[in-house]
Amino acid sequence: MNVTRGWHGMHECQLEQQQQQQCLHLLHLTVVIRNHQTNMADVVQYRLERMLDELDDLEQRGLFTRREIAEIVKKRRKFEYRLKRPCPLKQDFLAYIDYESQLDALRRLRMKSVAREMKKQGNMTLKKSMSDIAGLRRMIDIYEIALKRYKGDLQLWFQYLEFCRRRKNGRMKKGLAKVIRFHPKVPGVWIYAAAWEFDHNLNVTAARALMQEGLRVCPTSEELWVEYLRMELTYINKLKARKVALGEDEGTLTRDPKTADEKQWRDENQELFMSLGEKDKNNNEPNESFEELGMKIFRTVYDEAIEAVPSSITLRKRFFEILEGTNLAHAEDVRKEILNDMKRDFSTEPEFWDWLARHECDLENVQEETIEEVIIPQVQKAVQVYEEALKNVPSGTMFSLYSNFIMGVIAPKEGETNISGLSGHAVNYILQLLEIYERAESLGCITEDLACKHVSLHLQLRQLDEARKLAAKLCSGNLAESAQLWELRINIEIRCITRNSPSPSDTDLLSLFELLRQILTKVPASKTENLWVKALKFYANQRRYFDKLVEISVISLARDGGSDNGFSLSSAIISCILQKDGIQHARDMYKRFLALPHPGLALYRNCIDLETNVASIGDKGGLVNARKLYESALATYDQNVGLWQDYYRMETKMGTSEKATAVYWRARRTLKDATEFVASSDL
Repeated sequence: MNVTRGWHGMHECQLEQQQQQQCLHLLHLTVVIRNHQTNMADVVQYRLERMLDELDDLEQRGLFTRREIAEIVKKRRKFEYRLKRPCPLKQDFLAYIDYESQLDALRRLRMKSVAREMKKQGNMTLKKSMSDIAGLRRMIDIYEIALKRYKGDLQLWFQYLEFCRRRKNGRMKKGLAKVIRFHPKVPGVWIYAAAWEFDHNLNVTAARALMQEGLRVCPTSEELWVEYLRMELTYINKLKARKVALGEDEGTLTRDPKTADEKQWRDENQELFMSLGEKDKNNNEPNESFEELGMKIFRTVYDEAIEAVPSSITLRKRFFEILEGTNLAHAEDVRKEILNDMKRDFSTEPEFWDWLARHECDLENVQEETIEEVIIPQVQKAVQVYEEALKNVPSGTMFSLYSNFIMGVIAPKEGETNISGLSGHAVNYILQLLEIYERAESLGCITEDLACKHVSLHLQLRQLDEARKLAAKLCSGNLAESAQLWELRINIEIRCITRNSPSPSDTDLLSLFELLRQILTKVPASKTENLWVKALKFYANQRRYFDKLVEISVISLARDGGSDNGFSLSSAIISCILQKDGIQHARDMYKRFLALPHPGLALYRNCIDLETNVASIGDKGGLVNARKLYESALATYDQNVGLWQDYYRMETKMGTSEKATAVYWRARRTLKDATEFVASSDL
């Protein structure tokens, strides 16, 4: 007995010690939090006190009233407290900057108004004071604090740089140096810095150094190579323009001296009018034209870029486009050289051949009134390129690109489908297009897309029987499981059946059903959505065939399972049965589908919607069934936040508060991450 009492006494002592330790720990935390709050308040108060001179100046100059200044202090205190939180958000900084920007804009507007009033009264203009620059300094400080916390946010960096560029506050160079130090692997940073040096600071040497340093750090950046070449050629063009303005280029605006004094002054200051391309007098080498200099730069940059990024066809195409847009020396020879290099390196790429052919015939820029005699030779050149491509790359992709080009020649307007009434050269191109499709099929390069285009071409030509035969032939070959091709075939068969009579015969119904059975039993329902919808709609009033479709769907869903989102075959069948036979038959059907191995979340949701709609019009069993469906769905999808939210909303709207509360706490316990569930606006 004494031993038992002693053990209880020791246990009570240990509990008292633990409670004392917990109290001390809580007391320590409270002290730390209070100290932190005190320090935060001291810092905020110190920053606000530093604004006193600025605010006094604004009041003395009549730009803001005392009441407005009090409101400014209130807003700034609010923003300062936000920034002094342990983890301030990026949005807090941006909101503060936006407020200060609007405040500064209002100050400038009012200062202009005050200056106008003083001018009318004959007084002197307002002198610069500390309030003119205080707002700008504050915005810079906020940006710098934000960038220290969010160094990796490129968007924030560029926003700061744009601010410095607009305000011209002298911080641009320092800002560019910082962003380059933190993000040297981002090509856009180097391009932005070089563009500013070139366009705004007018320092070509610094811009060139930045681009070259960027290329050393990011040698595989296509954008950097292209922009570097553009910058160098732009600089050459500016030098050329200056030479033209000085009257030193033939065929340009010349400036002859008008008077003897002007001629004498020009002769005395000849060094001011020296040609930019002129060499030292002691150098006997001939002057180099700007066209030749530009070509040397182009070739140098091009060679270096191709060595750094040899496998990029996009980079070479962009260099080629730049060359075509400039007037450089020996440009034609260099174009041929680039094309030969591309043909050597990318002869197995369909993209290259398509680009080359379309380069020969630019259909996008051809106007409607263009004479056919001008277009036809260009198209023939493009056709020759495609034919050469098929010898090198006999693939389905190449045939598809070829057919797309010819179709663009036949029907240049986007969406144009009626080509049966065309005449002249278009007829020849139609025959050529049919030949392309047939060659693709004979070479075994036919794809689903090509096959559908081939059949569709016959339909556009109003050749329904030919399209029917071709579709039947293609669906029995390598494309026997192509849902898109089968959908086209079924549409053609329905058109043929209903062509003569709106009501199909029993033979037609049977033949069409057998065709549908071939594809629907082979391909999953997720890939044959349109076929199933068409079949259910066509046989909606044919009970025997509709029941057979239901049996096929059960087999297909048992094999492949239902979908969790998007199209749901079982839901489509239930909707048809609901419209024809009523709610009870629909319930029997969805219970049959739910008994399959994986019915899918989409089916659960559709059945729940069905039952809640029925419950909303007074069916007492609807709510009970909806609850059962939710419980059954949550047994499989217990981590689906949306399902829990819908369950809770249903109970809140149609059930009782007790059940809604129970669902809420069940969701909180079950979900591994209940943040999204709790954050919902209606929970």
